[in-house]
Amino acid sequence: METIDNSVAQTKATQNKISPAMAQDLLMAGNARYVNNSALNRNVQQQVKDTQKTQAPFAAVLCCIDSRAAAEVIFDQSIGDIFTARVAGNFVNTDILGSLEYATEVVESKLIMVVGHTGCGAVKSACIGIPDMGNISPMLDKITPAVREVEKDMTNDPEDAAFTNKVSAVNVRMTIENMIKDSDIIAARAANPTVLRVVGAIYNVTTGEVTPTHIFNPKTGKVDETA
Repeated sequence: METIDNSVAQTKATQNKISPAMAQDLLMAGNARYVNNSALNRNVQQQVKDTQKTQAPFAAVLCCIDSRAAAEVIFDQSIGDIFTARVAGNFVNTDILGSLEYATEVVESKLIMVVGHTGCGAVKSACIGIPDMGNISPMLDKITPAVREVEKDMTNDPEDAAFTNKVSAVNVRMTIENMIKDSDIIAARAANPTVLRVVGAIYNVTTGEVTPTHIFNPKTGKVDETA
């Protein structure tokens, strides 16, 4: 197994050595460092110089805009390591799909991770239902399908963390499903597990831990829960 130095900026040569599984391992190892308050010692200005002409991030992370869940921070990554797309409720639309297609098809990142989180304000608002508030309401409509699915088994209580956190997890799964359905480029790359892995996870705002929750299964075309 290749050894990757995650304390320096990635290059095309190092990116080529990283498999989709390794990319996930690098993120999870970074989260472990974050939880243990043992971030890597990096020369950030050197990384700026090293990436001034090109970049080769090994992963792309789609996460919420929540100030507590910044991907580079919770995964202890730095300049040139990961692409990050952020939107309240971590769903996909045309712009975000285009961004993720660029990350994977053009720059050849090996992993897409969709990260929801506990205590999500966007999810709670979608559970409440906000009928008319500018662009916020149509944005929350993207999360409503996850709310409706969880309502089949649980009473909708926006103050119940068990309910809202379940919606967050279902929303992660549905986001991956929509990503595969709506992007032929991502679907084609994810069909080969040696090219691209698409996974979901939940960030716990209380502990700082990221827990993998879902993975796209190219054999079945379904999104499976991780054990």
